[in-house]
Amino acid sequence: MKILKTIAVTLTIITASSCKDSKNETLSENVSEAKKALKKEKKMKILFVLTSHDKLGNTEEKTGFWIEEFASPYYALLDKGANITIATPKGGAAPIDPKSNTPDAATEYTERFNVDETAQNKIANTNKLIDINTDDFDAVFYPGGHGPLWDLAIDKTSIAIIEKFNEQEKPIAFVCHAPAALKNVKNIDGTPLVKGKKVTGFTNSEEAAVGLTDVVPFLVEDMLNQNGAIYSKKEDWAAYAIQDGNLITGQNPASSELVAEKLLQNLN
Repeated sequence: MKILKTIAVTLTIITASSCKDSKNETLSENVSEAKKALKKEKKMKILFVLTSHDKLGNTEEKTGFWIEEFASPYYALLDKGANITIATPKGGAAPIDPKSNTPDAATEYTERFNVDETAQNKIANTNKLIDINTDDFDAVFYPGGHGPLWDLAIDKTSIAIIEKFNEQEKPIAFVCHAPAALKNVKNIDGTPLVKGKKVTGFTNSEEAAVGLTDVVPFLVEDMLNQNGAIYSKKEDWAAYAIQDGNLITGQNPASSELVAEKLLQNLN
């Protein structure tokens, strides 16, 4: 009789233990699924910073941001579920470089932009940089065009925003002329942010090819080298992007999609 009781008690303990383990496993699985669902629901929030400058130096020509360098990353990120906010130093309409809005410069992304009223409305009604809180975003992206050489390179709000994103170790991405915005950006210790970092950007020879070497206030390649960056490039107009830590840079308009890809990899 004692043996039977012992066996009964043992079976009860084993059954209880088994149920407890099963419940724990189920609970663990539910928590894991809940986390996955939460992560899926949480949209990437990305800040796009565009130039407000529309005058090409002392010429009578207009400038601004390059559509392809905006459109390609914009749609690459948007199609992955990103929530994108666009800001400029002055707010309001961001100027489009007219040379980027020609049939010769057209791509599938610029054509998509040309029929996208929502995106066009965002460009026509950008937020002011001064109103941006970096805590609200997961990353920042700067499209190029010649405009940033004049305003974003010296804009104190833009500089502070990049420094804050960098301190928070969030991805900061730039393409073509946009690394101009890094000209006066510093690390916490006061050294140039790009010092000792692997970067790229619009080359001196590419600037010469478009005939603007003597028009722009400075050359992106020269500036990056002078600030102590480890600058590299490919042949003119070749697609090339490089990442060093949270800093992502692309050489020219053809590199915008590569920059977007690297940015996405850092957010997933």
